Amino acid sequence: MENPKWWNVAVAAITVALAVMLLFVDGLSPARILGAQASLFVFAASWYLFGRLAWERRWAEVAFISIMIAASGVATGFYPAMAAIQCVAFPLIWVIGRSLRKAILANIVLAASVGIGLAVSFGLTLESVLQAAFTETLSLGFSIALGLWITRIFDLSAERQALLDELQTTQGQLAALHRDSGVASERERISRELHDTIAQSLTGLVMLVQGARRDLDAGNNDAAREALAIIEGNTRETLAETRSLVASGAAVEVPGGIVPALQRLAERFERETGVTVSVATDALPDLDRGTEVVLLRCTQEALANIRKHANAAAVTVTASGHGSDVELRVADDGDGFSEAAVPGGFGLAGIRERLALVDGSLDVDSSANGTVLTARVPATVQS
Repeated sequence: MENPKWWNVAVAAITVALAVMLLFVDGLSPARILGAQASLFVFAASWYLFGRLAWERRWAEVAFISIMIAASGVATGFYPAMAAIQCVAFPLIWVIGRSLRKAILANIVLAASVGIGLAVSFGLTLESVLQAAFTETLSLGFSIALGLWITRIFDLSAERQALLDELQTTQGQLAALHRDSGVASERERISRELHDTIAQSLTGLVMLVQGARRDLDAGNNDAAREALAIIEGNTRETLAETRSLVASGAAVEVPGGIVPALQRLAERFERETGVTVSVATDALPDLDRGTEVVLLRCTQEALANIRKHANAAAVTVTASGHGSDVELRVADDGDGFSEAAVPGGFGLAGIRERLALVDGSLDVDSSANGTVLTARVPATVQS
């Protein structure tokens, strides 16, 4: 126990109750009454002076338990009913004691002290000694049994709290790792795209500019004009690649659901590239926004790959419901590729990473007649 507030009340209650009781005992001499009350006062004073510090300071624990044991025995020696102080003394030992062994030892010493006090108050006869020993043996046994049970409950509670704290810490670490992993994955994807497209194109442009400058310095105007024409063409290609990269990372909006969003995406792609895009949907459930965003991102990535690599004339985007799954197919009539030859290229890794966020999968079927990407995700319906 860490908060002694309730023990303040308990100590005050037992002290006042026993002190008042002494005033109504018939036939008890004033000296005995005064002695018992003085012992009760010492017990209460020791608690309020330093007993409350026993949870924080070792010396306070030892001093208070020692004084409490002595005061309990002396008070009982003046009047046997003062043995009732054990109702508070035994539990205090259990909650203050810093170890099980020391708590049991203090319980034994307290029982012996009160037992001696009982024997003295009864007259130190064989019968009084046996009666005191029997009474305190029962009290000690009950205290130890109850104390062990309470200690076990405290230990189990502490273990459970430690496990909960560890679990919460682990969950926080996992959440942080998940966020960091997502950020790192997105950075890697963008870095790969920049390196494979824009950086390489800009490097080529720098080399062409250097060659054109040498031609101009040499007075070879025809060669310089040819180089400038190539630079213009390559710059337009680089601009298209930049727009493609921006498009693949642009924010996805899904007002009205996935069907009109796919239509808008197809229209924009057709307008920018001149490639014919048709969209077909069938038996689509009302998906939640997270699933819709993943499907649209995959479509964006697939179209960006077609723009960069396929040389296609037509693209078909099909979304349909199949039982508990939703299937998205993006097919083109372009050049095709070998996935084994470029396992990390063509943005397939990015598409798979997005699908993995919603337990989805990706199939790729590519040949000289074109490529078909088929994405499947669980049909997570709006609640």
